[in-house]
Amino acid sequence: MKVDGALRLDPDIEQITSDAQAQEAAGYDGIWTAETSHDPFLPIAIAAGATHSLELGTAIAVGFARNPMLLANIGWDLQALTKGRFNLGLGTQIRPHITKRFSMEWSRPAARMKEMISATRAIWDTWLNDEPLQFRGEFYRHTLMTPFFTPDKADIAEFGPPKIWLAAVGDLMAQAAGEVCDGIICHGFTTERYLREVTIPNVVKGREKAGLTMEGFLVSAPLFVVSGHTEEEMAAAANATRQQIAFYGSTPAYSRVLELHGWDGLQPELNALSKKGEWVEMGRLIDDEILNTFAVVDEPDRVAPELQRRYGDVVDRISFYAPGQGDIAQWRPVMEALKAG
Repeated sequence: MKVDGALRLDPDIEQITSDAQAQEAAGYDGIWTAETSHDPFLPIAIAAGATHSLELGTAIAVGFARNPMLLANIGWDLQALTKGRFNLGLGTQIRPHITKRFSMEWSRPAARMKEMISATRAIWDTWLNDEPLQFRGEFYRHTLMTPFFTPDKADIAEFGPPKIWLAAVGDLMAQAAGEVCDGIICHGFTTERYLREVTIPNVVKGREKAGLTMEGFLVSAPLFVVSGHTEEEMAAAANATRQQIAFYGSTPAYSRVLELHGWDGLQPELNALSKKGEWVEMGRLIDDEILNTFAVVDEPDRVAPELQRRYGDVVDRISFYAPGQGDIAQWRPVMEALKAG
């Protein structure tokens, strides 16, 4: 099981460099960026020159804020800069952000995302194999490519194009990931049961539709962890995690995760409180049963065995989703135990 960290999107170049180098030295297998208040791709270009073996990726970049040609260019260039270490992780975001923040189109997100990824691969195929670009889809159309705009295939000939990952929670998006991607990025707001009973079976459906097996397909998951060396640290970690679970639980798109466990009425209650800005009260609705279902809650030396027990046979890469808890040094023993096990 590989263990990943996160690359802070600090606009200070020196900070990005030192952060990437510290995580590589600590033994992390990869570091990933998230598209929040900064661009997710530029820090990877900086980290590429500061590291040697660390995998680098986006988890996630907002696909619908871009188009397939832009993604093809960015993916190609970062694969070349990282010497084959780049992973292109995409996600849809939700409709209000796409239409109101990015001023882009939104419709049938699973179908659109599947076509976006297929179009990106078609562009890479044209650049690598000198075939005419003839991609005609429902949402995207790419039929013009001249030598002037074609990158040198030698850039990535040794490595091939980057792996494409797709973040998914719902059935159709998980199926799309299985059909056209190399891996799936599970949402932090997931549980072992939801992963096994909903996510993976839908990935399998997508793979079968494409005539593929699960061989070579990868699963990445940011997993909630609550830990600490004292009762005070454990309590603070638990409270921060309850707040994060409550925040995600208030979103209608994630309600099915709660419903699977019989907590049908929780999402509307959390949503109503969120509209009033009652964030602390939302966290109080996350009782111990809910917390322990979403998170591994234990002392540091017991975290790795429990993560292995729950997810060892279904997850290929993990990261520690631990709001407000510690730094690289705190998680190093857990990481080493996971990689050894």
